[in-house]
Amino acid sequence: MRLVQALPLLTLASAFVITENEVFEKIEKSGRHFLKDTHKSGQQLLDNTQNFLDDAFEKAVDTAKDVGNKAYHKVHEAGCDVESWLEGSPLADEEVDVWDEEHPHPPHHGPPHHGPPHHGKPKHPHHGHKPNLTVYELISKSKYTTKLAKLINEYDDLVETLNSTKANFTIFAPTDAAFEKIPKHGKKPSKEFLKDLLLYHVSDDFYPAGRVLHSYTIPTLYEPENLGHKQRLTVRVTLKGPTINFYSKIVAVNIFGTNGVIHGVDSILVPPPSVAAIIDLLPGEFSTLELAFGKTGLWDKINSTDYPHEGGTLFAPSNFAFKKLGPKINAFLFSKFGEKYLKALLEYHIVVNQTLYSDAFYDATKDEVETARPPYYHFDLETALKDKSIAVDVARYGPFISIRLNGFSRVTVHDGVASDGVIQVVSDVLIPPKNAATGEGVWAGEELSVDDFKARFEPFVEETLEL
Repeated sequence: MRLVQALPLLTLASAFVITENEVFEKIEKSGRHFLKDTHKSGQQLLDNTQNFLDDAFEKAVDTAKDVGNKAYHKVHEAGCDVESWLEGSPLADEEVDVWDEEHPHPPHHGPPHHGPPHHGKPKHPHHGHKPNLTVYELISKSKYTTKLAKLINEYDDLVETLNSTKANFTIFAPTDAAFEKIPKHGKKPSKEFLKDLLLYHVSDDFYPAGRVLHSYTIPTLYEPENLGHKQRLTVRVTLKGPTINFYSKIVAVNIFGTNGVIHGVDSILVPPPSVAAIIDLLPGEFSTLELAFGKTGLWDKINSTDYPHEGGTLFAPSNFAFKKLGPKINAFLFSKFGEKYLKALLEYHIVVNQTLYSDAFYDATKDEVETARPPYYHFDLETALKDKSIAVDVARYGPFISIRLNGFSRVTVHDGVASDGVIQVVSDVLIPPKNAATGEGVWAGEELSVDDFKARFEPFVEETLEL
């Protein structure tokens, strides 16, 4: 059974939840009740701070234990829970269209306009009194984050970072119960991996609960070698409630320190694997795509360190998307006569050194970053197919986002974060227009003959750009 069949319900659920801060009403809101008595002594304040943090995590312990260890095994082994990634994404683009009559198209065309992101320190939400401990001190004093504190203490530079006031940090702090989910077998990870793991729980930007709810991805301090920028976390409101990377539930929010805010999570956030590994872990959705990559030799390129790059975007068609091409074109593509056309088709789905998330864009070709965007914007992303770009139109309204490709195909699963890029699952196999400059011959899902299909790729079957 295809997972995507159940996903329209998730978007409907998100519509009533994600825009309202009341989604956290059943979660302890520590920042709202911080240090009410202004006349207590300094020691009493410290004691109350610790007790308050412990109270905020009290419910998190039971929540984490209820999940059980088995569910976390696949996260620990694979580096992510890719099934939750598919299940947790608001897929029903057919149900939600945020393009209105006043903005039928983005307001500009061509390369995106880049502007400097806002780096000023935001003020803490009003809660009566200023915090008097850093985020590190809060974690180190809580009886529910002793294992996290012990790990952090192994890295003096990280302790120094989390005690500094140079940034307003956000920490997604796993409780001790979250650590109990780790399988008991196997060797202890290297110290380098553990540090990367810790960095993946920390952002040097300020994300209180309200901002978390209205974000699609959040940058962290962890930077993989082949990504070219800081690895991001994916935020979603699913049927399980607010989650990070689709499997780690947020169980306590808004624990404010002098230099940031802490949110409690019930599972450790494991840095994601590569794009190729994620595709390989989902044969039920991407077996046709994986077969195509293997048949054309592109699998070795996207799965090898011999081809260095700084991020990238894979617009990944699912098995169902390939099926929509029809039996004749599929039979041709996977025959020995269609192999070079299949390679060109796949290269049209690959963008190298440009990483497009729902709410951020990293362009390593120009050393540019864009995180502040208007509700409607446009990109022309150059693909690995020579001189062929994908027109990307993005529209956002509150919690809803719509990403259209070439004016027709939609991104149906957003922001599959990976160690070397991002996966955006598309509803249709992408076919380049006959004339991108004039928009002539844009494919809009109509049935194509094999000859029509071949004609679109004929100029590119002999000479294509190397990945």
